[in-house]
Amino acid sequence: MKIMIIGYSGSGKSTLARYLGKKYQAPVLHLDHVFWLPGWRERPREEMQKIVAHFLNSHSSWIIDGNYRKTGYERRLAEADRIIFLSFNRFSCLYRVWKRYRKYRGQTRRDMGHGCTEKLDWEFIRWVLWEGRDAKNQAAYQEVCKRYSHKVFVIKNQRQLDTFFSHMR
Repeated sequence: MKIMIIGYSGSGKSTLARYLGKKYQAPVLHLDHVFWLPGWRERPREEMQKIVAHFLNSHSSWIIDGNYRKTGYERRLAEADRIIFLSFNRFSCLYRVWKRYRKYRGQTRRDMGHGCTEKLDWEFIRWVLWEGRDAKNQAAYQEVCKRYSHKVFVIKNQRQLDTFFSHMR
């Protein structure tokens, strides 16, 4: 089983990836972990591409969460058996980000790069509410849903996610 999880920041991609990894006994790659270096510095693109390619080449099944369209995105889309698009509304995502911040403030989550402590600043709030949902990003998600309609599952809210979970058990 190869599952790619995409969606808006705060929608629950990493949490879903951990759950599916346990359920299917599949290795999980969190792209935030690949992207971010300590101190919230970006890893060089070539290095990220090598890490993702090595992961894809090394596993016959996998769960990958994250968007990062410059890190083997087309390959991940083509090879995935399922693509799960978490399309929660912006306010649900912001609430989830706030809850996550309260839980992990000052700590590094296991799905983040080493030394990237949980933060909630105006830059990230703007990203969650507006910039991460700009026309370019929305068009990219729509293209994925159109091109891979036979294997895309769009989940728009917690109720749909709960239903998705219940059908997987």
